[in-house]
Amino acid sequence: MAFAGLNDADVKAALDGCAAADSFDYKKFFKACGLASKSADDVKKAFATIDQDNSGFIEEDELKLFLQNFSASARALTDKETKAFLAAGDSDGDGKIGVDEFAALVKG
Repeated sequence: MAFAGLNDADVKAALDGCAAADSFDYKKFFKACGLASKSADDVKKAFATIDQDNSGFIEEDELKLFLQNFSASARALTDKETKAFLAAGDSDGDGKIGVDEFAALVKG
């Protein structure tokens, strides 16, 4: 399954790199899967996929299942990883990640 124009092998390598609990690092993941080098439009498409409820934001429960957007068999993030990911992306402190905040995380 190609995700936002990503190479399947790159996505698999990125997922393999964070298969162990508490090993997820969003900067490494976005670089490894190739999303960091994609266009702003592709990043917005990725955001729309991760925003499961189409609220215009990625909330904590959607972040927890973040990896499963790339592969159905991927693990859920731990609570610690989810909270760290949210804290890194939530620049305005509203408890969720908007599209511009997500783009900043990806390009980080």
